[in-house]
Amino acid sequence: MKTLVIEREAVRHNIGVIKERAGQAVIYAVLTGDGHGAGLAELARLLREEGIGRFAVSEPAEAAALRKAGLVEEEILMLRPTVDRGELDQLIDLNVVCTVGSADTGLALNAAAAERSTVVEAHVQIDTGMGFGGFLADEPEKILSVYRSLPNVAISGICTQIQVRKKDGRDLTAQLEQFHRAVEAIRAAGFETGTVHAAGSYALLHWEEARLDGVRAGSALLGRCRRAPGDGLRRVGYGEVGIEETRWLPKGHTVGGDSPVILRRPTRVAVLPVGYQNGFGVARARDGGLWELLRRSLSARRRTVRVNGQKARILGAIGAIETIVDVTDLKCAAGDAAVFDLDPLYARGFVREYR
Repeated sequence: MKTLVIEREAVRHNIGVIKERAGQAVIYAVLTGDGHGAGLAELARLLREEGIGRFAVSEPAEAAALRKAGLVEEEILMLRPTVDRGELDQLIDLNVVCTVGSADTGLALNAAAAERSTVVEAHVQIDTGMGFGGFLADEPEKILSVYRSLPNVAISGICTQIQVRKKDGRDLTAQLEQFHRAVEAIRAAGFETGTVHAAGSYALLHWEEARLDGVRAGSALLGRCRRAPGDGLRRVGYGEVGIEETRWLPKGHTVGGDSPVILRRPTRVAVLPVGYQNGFGVARARDGGLWELLRRSLSARRRTVRVNGQKARILGAIGAIETIVDVTDLKCAAGDAAVFDLDPLYARGFVREYR
């Protein structure tokens, strides 16, 4: 059996780091992608045990799953705007805080709420350079129309999505300046902004000025965000499979499909029933360029698994459904456990287990 293990204590540790960095800011736990592969309901319950009471999703089905899992009183924020009437009706039924990022999404939400004779809570989204959605920061009249012209929408927050690429934070500063202009325009017009939030995982960990009233922690919950030395996080998630078989291969034998290697000595190998189709060896790209390609190449050459607690080097490239490791100097047999790092977001064909 293939098992994806989620370590409870590691998640709790990361929550502690996030709380410390967030300070007085409220925390929205972002649970998109089935809780980043850790299981939306399971992860949400663990977060609630640790005092997290606000959650963010990107699909109505995710909000429904949280309510079904017993998170009835907790605040759920729908991160993306929508004009789909079916989605809006479902979000209203689930008492979800919606997002308004344009005149169209605002009017659609207001109409859905008016038809039900209710008022829907929402956050206003500002685009400060990512381009995924939201009002432009330099168009305050369009932003203010949300407050003036949508009687069935109660604005309880304002947000943006920022991306930090430069190590000195210059790009973050420029984005925050845009965002603050929009916030000040709203306040100058006499309206309350509610919870003001901009920072995602990386910004909340490393840039105090980005934390504001609230922060959104997603991949940082599993330590799978863009990392930096001293961030204090622990990487969560590993795979566990039984060895399929062991066998001796002679010197000169080739191993692997893509970019096969030639064995320099008689080698005892173990075959593991896991490959890249299961998400093994797959990692999200955080930076681009030649140096990233070189880093990945060198990392692949050093890639190991642990067999009975001992390091075993992977031979050749990871296959589609199987992987070969060198166990010449190890004591092991078919059925023994092999464990390896596995990003839960990409895990396929595994039974998930919290330990």
